[in-house]
Amino acid sequence: MFDTIAPRYDLVNRIMTFRMDVGLRRKTMKAASFATGGVVLDLAAGTGDFCIELEKKGNRAIGVDLSYGMLAAARTSAPLVQGDLLALPFPDASVDGAVCGYALRNLVELPAFFEELARVVRPGGRIGLLDVSRPDNKVLRTGYDIYFNKIVPKIGALFSDAAAYDYLPRSLSYLPERQEMVAMLQRAGFADAAHQQLQGGLSQLLTGTRE
Repeated sequence: MFDTIAPRYDLVNRIMTFRMDVGLRRKTMKAASFATGGVVLDLAAGTGDFCIELEKKGNRAIGVDLSYGMLAAARTSAPLVQGDLLALPFPDASVDGAVCGYALRNLVELPAFFEELARVVRPGGRIGLLDVSRPDNKVLRTGYDIYFNKIVPKIGALFSDAAAYDYLPRSLSYLPERQEMVAMLQRAGFADAAHQQLQGGLSQLLTGTRE
């Protein structure tokens, strides 16, 4: 099931989704190469930023999020559905693709999520899964560790809930290594699953085609 996180932690992660860089969304969609006119799910949709971009490109977007509050605040005109990412309310092979922005690290059952993706995405359909990453470059990695492990929690303590901001760096540690995630996707039914780093390794993108 979706990881049970206190609302304050969930809010911080939703803010990150809300502020997701437009360029990263567009890179995700370009890499996924969704067929124009296809039905594409925006999973963990938050305020619907991906839905907006998908519709601009001629796709029929459907936003899915566990949080009714986030869906109520969505800025998109696309259809929205409250639902669990591990039990999507869609028939088998019923959609042409799916995107997910900055939610993988909140899932305690990644293999189950990938299998659910394989269930609802039709053969030949594409997926694009975007999340944060820890850079390979030693200099960038050092700066990243200092910022997220030291500075972000202190800023959070000054202006909000320190525990919530302390969750951000810890949430990244929940993600498996990239090779393991690629292997999980392949076992689920995305044989050509691939991984790439973006923004110098600050973000990562998983793509694949449903067999």
